[in-house]
Amino acid sequence: MIKKASIGLLVLALSTTSCVSKKIYNDLESKYSDLKKENRSIADENSDLKKSKNQLELDRDKLTKDLASTKSDLEKQKADLAAEQKKYKVLQDSYNALEKNSNDALESNMNKNRELLAQLEAKSKKLAEEQARLDKTASRLNELEAMIAAKEAAMKKLKETLSKALNGFEGKGLTVEQKNGKVYVSMENKLLFNSGSWAVGTEGRKAVVELGKVLGDNPDLSVLIEGHTDDDPYAGSGPIANNWDLSTKRATAIVNILSENTKINKQKLTAAGRSEFSPLASNETPEGKAKNRRIEIILTPRLDEIAEMLNSIN
Repeated sequence: MIKKASIGLLVLALSTTSCVSKKIYNDLESKYSDLKKENRSIADENSDLKKSKNQLELDRDKLTKDLASTKSDLEKQKADLAAEQKKYKVLQDSYNALEKNSNDALESNMNKNRELLAQLEAKSKKLAEEQARLDKTASRLNELEAMIAAKEAAMKKLKETLSKALNGFEGKGLTVEQKNGKVYVSMENKLLFNSGSWAVGTEGRKAVVELGKVLGDNPDLSVLIEGHTDDDPYAGSGPIANNWDLSTKRATAIVNILSENTKINKQKLTAAGRSEFSPLASNETPEGKAKNRRIEIILTPRLDEIAEMLNSIN
């Protein structure tokens, strides 16, 4: 509304001022267009991040399904091998009995049995090779399970470390949670920002710095910082256009503080604005709005080692 009023005043002024005022008007129009492009870019980036999150969850579900399928196949192959070995023993015993009988009338059957034994020996050899392959696969599956368990244990330890490091801020709008193989650190705006501002306050900066110390000791983690607002329209003035802008600037403010820690891998940091479109609670109550005004810091472990192990099994 303020921007439209300002443009209206400029149009009025253009009717009575020189060509210099026209240039100012054009500059303002250009800046307005740039802000719209930046808003669309941020929306596209948010969509890409959401797709990446969904893909990771799909990959995890597929990995679990493939693991169960491979185990089932291994058990079936073992049962098949045992059945073939039992048949082989029966035929071997039959062959041995026939060998003892020197009657010429049995010679034809003995030859057939020899052929069958040769076939069974070849099949037994093939099954033994398949058993060796399955044993190797089982070994790789055990390694994969151990790797997944180690990742889970590492994230549990990370959650405990963060809870300990940020213990002084819990109860002030900060929570630490582990789910879906990730660790989530949530900070309500009352700990970090004044209303309508993206400048981090003293107490909030302390919390972010403590978080950064833990992240500096875990440089392989991917760190996604999401800014969230309630659904109240942004009513301030200045360079902020709306809640998208505000949530993104708040996320970037957290990234800037974390970047002060030289031990943190900057390539692993991502800032994203979610505006009011990912609420934790209803915006119908003041309590719900307070929960929705927050910064979410999502910590994801490296998954490339697990992916490589899965590819080697397949």
